[in-house]
Amino acid sequence: MSLLQYVHLIDIMARMNLRADATRFFLGYIWWILEPLLWVGVFYVVFVTIMGSREADFLMFLATGKLVFVWFSKSVASASSSIVNGKGLVGKIDVPKTLFPMAVVQEGIYKQIAVFATLAIILVANGYAVTATWWYLVPLLVVNYVVIVACAFVGACLVCLARDFAQLITLGMLFLMFTSGIFWDVRSLDAEKAKLVLDLNPIAFLIDAYRQIMMHATAPDMLHLFTIGVGFGALMCVMVLVMRHRSQYLALRALTA
Repeated sequence: MSLLQYVHLIDIMARMNLRADATRFFLGYIWWILEPLLWVGVFYVVFVTIMGSREADFLMFLATGKLVFVWFSKSVASASSSIVNGKGLVGKIDVPKTLFPMAVVQEGIYKQIAVFATLAIILVANGYAVTATWWYLVPLLVVNYVVIVACAFVGACLVCLARDFAQLITLGMLFLMFTSGIFWDVRSLDAEKAKLVLDLNPIAFLIDAYRQIMMHATAPDMLHLFTIGVGFGALMCVMVLVMRHRSQYLALRALTA
């Protein structure tokens, strides 16, 4: 299969999954936006109404962090089980195993376009201006995508080896949700701790970068962003080679594990 055919097939699979998912619910495609916004609403009630948080613009702070994290967590978690869930096709046709997680990631992109558009409208409506700094979103989104794809490939291989990894990935996402600065500001820590968190947790860095660009009109650390992109880009390439050379083994594991 040529690269063009591969990309086209990914797009077709993603669109089919989106249509199938939309037909399951009365509100259909509205859930693309409604679900992440409800997540933001739930945590806003917890941290502001119940716990009494009085941080300025906490709703915008929370919305930016949570909506970015939902893209990562849902894409990786769903893509991790994609090969196993597609075992009916895997057992009949020898196709690249990267096709299945990539289709899920592509599906997540379509949803996230609507989510980011909604986020931008909310920010502008609350007094945040669209500045030239927003152009930094382009490299940030590219790196964010590379991180998602690399993690999706790793997760898909692990779940093929043992279904138990699906549960561990879910727990890992919960751990990342509370340690990536979604509900608290990384920059509120002392300089040494903040640097440690941003260095060791790429998701925390990405979330902080979105906030710096969209809320504070400040460019992110481009060297750090480039380093994350190169590191996860290398991991993505390695996983492509592994999944290509071990394609039959992954298919067997998906069918029998």
